[in-house]
Amino acid sequence: MAEGALLEPGDTAWADALAQARHDVYHLPDYVALDAQLAGGTPAAFRYDEADHVMLVPLVLRTIPGTGLRDAVSPYGYPGPVSDVAPANTAFWARAARAMAELLRCHDAITAFVRLHPLLPAPTVSLERVGTVVRHGETVAIDLTLSEDQLWSETHRTHRNQINKSKRAGVRIEFDDWSLLDQWISTYHATMKRVGATDFYFFDRAHFHRLRDALGDNLHLAVALCGDEVLGGNLFFSHGGIMHTHLQSTRDGQIWWADKLLYHEVRLWGRERGNQVFHIGGGLGGSDDSLFRYKAAFGSLRQDFHTWRVITDPIAYEKLAGPVTPDSLTGRFPPYR
Repeated sequence: MAEGALLEPGDTAWADALAQARHDVYHLPDYVALDAQLAGGTPAAFRYDEADHVMLVPLVLRTIPGTGLRDAVSPYGYPGPVSDVAPANTAFWARAARAMAELLRCHDAITAFVRLHPLLPAPTVSLERVGTVVRHGETVAIDLTLSEDQLWSETHRTHRNQINKSKRAGVRIEFDDWSLLDQWISTYHATMKRVGATDFYFFDRAHFHRLRDALGDNLHLAVALCGDEVLGGNLFFSHGGIMHTHLQSTRDGQIWWADKLLYHEVRLWGRERGNQVFHIGGGLGGSDDSLFRYKAAFGSLRQDFHTWRVITDPIAYEKLAGPVTPDSLTGRFPPYR
């Protein structure tokens, strides 16, 4: 018998599903609940059960103003569907995807926008049976099972030179000294202003403290210092052998190549603690841009990044966004947002 359900963060069925399927920090109920606060939505997870197997997708349900309807979106990051069923069993995944679309429609959620996990792939051929899968480009990851010498040899010579210069300049990296968090936040806000980020990325100080409370030992802070001056840092996740850069920042002014040294020291930190892979993301919107090439100079692993777009109620969707077109499915989705 197959069954689908929408779960609240406190439901033990959410934790039970995660105990059965390999997952990441983005799938944890406390992470989804915190992200839902930012989005002004309701945290949820779709769980599909069939025989002894399970599939789970974290979601944030948002009200569509003036309609009485809702839509569903992934929390920030890479919280794609996870399951104990191998992607090769495309029929199971297709049934689970269909059940999610049907259940969301029953809950007045007319669309879903899901970011897939580059390192925990779902079979796109299954998801395409009930929606549209868009490939945005590649992301970069570092293989932490390599030796230190191999990691160094995979690093582009320009980065290697600048890492050495940073060390000679006296830059050092401190890990998990949370007394430095507020100083690091100031460098983060400076970075967001410098790159012209949208308002969404200007998380207030309270958010970072809530994130630490929610994630506990899954959240880490690496701070670059020269003397007593904070030059910048990386806020990163570590869960189940997978690490992710969450947010990186540098202060305005001279940083003595601290950004390169941070990536290098964080990967060594992760390797020493038995992590298998350090995912550092891709270019803006998945593009092959200068940011992607900067990251690509640290490691050789590449994986595709996809999003999955589902229209659960075509009639309600067309009232808000007009007729469905290829551009409306592959561009900004949902277009009424």
